[in-house]
Amino acid sequence: QVQLQESGPGLVKPSQTLSLTCTVSGGSITTNYYYWSWIRQPPGKGLEWIGYIAYSGSTYYSPSLKSRTSISRDTSKNQFTLQLSSVTPEDTAVYYCARDNKGLGYVDYWGQGTQVTVSS
Repeated sequence: QVQLQESGPGLVKPSQTLSLTCTVSGGSITTNYYYWSWIRQPPGKGLEWIGYIAYSGSTYYSPSLKSRTSISRDTSKNQFTLQLSSVTPEDTAVYYCARDNKGLGYVDYWGQGTQVTVSS
């Protein structure tokens, strides 16, 4: 059973960098054909995909967030990390990490989500 757990600060000041880590257990982040994603849900809005880091280490970001987003990984810890720079209150959301199973064509595992509020 694959499990994902987000961790990081729940409060970030405007203009700072939001940093979240997803720790994966029950499966390796380097296993073929799995893409490890970050997704968020602002209050009262739908899900927004932020980006992913693939099993190969390649990354892809949402065009609307690309200039502020970086996703990296630490394979020794089986973790991947989101950094979102120059945050504003519009970045307030519940942030999820998830496994995108390209073989199935959908996300098959989700973390529980973590609330991040951007406020001074």
